Amino acid sequence: MKLKGIFIIVLTSFFLMAFAFPKNLEKRIDKEVKSTFEVSGYTFSEVKVDKATMLKLPAKISKDNFSKISAKGKVLGYVYVDKAPSKTAQFDYLVIFDNNLKIAKTKVLIYREEYGGEIGSKRWLKQFIGKSSKDNLNDIAAISGATISVRSMITAVNDILDTVGLLQQKNYFNEI
Repeated sequence: MKLKGIFIIVLTSFFLMAFAFPKNLEKRIDKEVKSTFEVSGYTFSEVKVDKATMLKLPAKISKDNFSKISAKGKVLGYVYVDKAPSKTAQFDYLVIFDNNLKIAKTKVLIYREEYGGEIGSKRWLKQFIGKSSKDNLNDIAAISGATISVRSMITAVNDILDTVGLLQQKNYFNEI
């Protein structure tokens, strides 16, 4: 009976990992979560938001793009994965929040344009670290030749910060 319980836990963990985010991004997300929180094992779980609140959020969240990250019964933080427009395509990015809902890491996962890929540089992305819903992003530096992508990334991060702020006001993160 004990073995059956362990099997169910392992299978549930695999299910949460396998179906929470797009398949082509799973390994990249896993790498970033592990390096950010310096853990080898963790689980994702859905942040359930009622439909009325969902309609008021600047960033659209779902079980497929916003999850709580836990390890050993403790909330480590949250991860958000989405796409943002560049000049002629879209790029995939992630934002990892710590358990105080401040940005711990941002990362451009896949950039599909010939120009503007500089927004994926660690140096530029570091500007977002420590930002929370109380901050504005007016101090984020521009990048010559990547104007559209820079504006898009800033808008996208600002939207998820505003969304997290609204959810925080409505006590969706009360376990923190």
